[in-house]
Amino acid sequence: MVSTVPDQKRQAIAEKLAAMKAIQNILIANEQQFISEGNDEEINKRFRDMLEDDQKNLGVLETAITQYGIQAEPKETVKKLIEQVQQMMQGSELNMYEKVAQHELLKHGQVMSGLIVHKAGQLVGADVEAAIAPLHTVNFENRAHQEQLKGILEVLGTLELTGQKADQSVWARVVDAVGAITGVVGSAVTQSSDKSDMNIQDVIRMDHQKAKTLFAEIEGTNDEQKIREYFSQLYADLLVHSEAEEQTVYPELRPYYGEQDTQELYDEQAQLKSVLEQLKSYSPGSSDFKAKLQEAKNLVNEHTREEENSLFASIRDNLSTEQQEQLASRFKQAKQELQRQMQQA
Repeated sequence: MVSTVPDQKRQAIAEKLAAMKAIQNILIANEQQFISEGNDEEINKRFRDMLEDDQKNLGVLETAITQYGIQAEPKETVKKLIEQVQQMMQGSELNMYEKVAQHELLKHGQVMSGLIVHKAGQLVGADVEAAIAPLHTVNFENRAHQEQLKGILEVLGTLELTGQKADQSVWARVVDAVGAITGVVGSAVTQSSDKSDMNIQDVIRMDHQKAKTLFAEIEGTNDEQKIREYFSQLYADLLVHSEAEEQTVYPELRPYYGEQDTQELYDEQAQLKSVLEQLKSYSPGSSDFKAKLQEAKNLVNEHTREEENSLFASIRDNLSTEQQEQLASRFKQAKQELQRQMQQA
């Protein structure tokens, strides 16, 4: 029998992603506080820009976590760190320079966490890399924020020691440093593709691609432990994806896509769920498992073709851009809740 419980490596990555989300919320709270307490317009402007980026990147993180497919809580050590940061920021013991210095340390930690998650993903599986790909831009954007924070610290530190503002050339150096970082990765700082505002087609397509990657990983190994690991994720992803579609997408599109065509989508997913349940009962090295896996793959390929060729056209023709993005948000929220329920079962 094939287990459908996430393995230890995948669970550890899920916890790291949850920690990044928790830290992201603290970064946002800090920047809001700095803006309300600051009286230097140049510094406030930079914090406002940083806040806009970080609020957007919180959405990117949430999307990556949902695509990854495992909901988790941060470790207790992370929760304690957050409590300590909140106390420091809300208290009067630290001046503005010292609070921003602590904020810069959090940014540095966020950068390192993002890089570590990507390195771990490369080792665990191609499906992990596909799921967390949106974090690449966030990582580089946080690096750019670090350079801006160094400039802010220079201004605040000089003012604290001398009562005078630092030479304004500091901002030119910051711009040059940020430009050097973004030059490596394109428009990382402006992040022209805002993954937090993806439409429903983009989100569904990402799910389809991840499923295809997992099928390829299963077919590409004879290691039964790896097959168990990949199938566990595939099973969870496909069930959550189909249930979320049935809760949010299909009811929304039924009036436009047609009663019969919509019912066919429900029926196809019911058939797939049946096959997935049968797969759970087979040994991963058996010929029965391989044959049934091919059946599941064929069903998924046929279903995704219908959705991407026909259903997506109906979405584009009948829903506004805003409605497509709102539907994506509802779909992701449904997935998150289903992932939590599956993990608690």
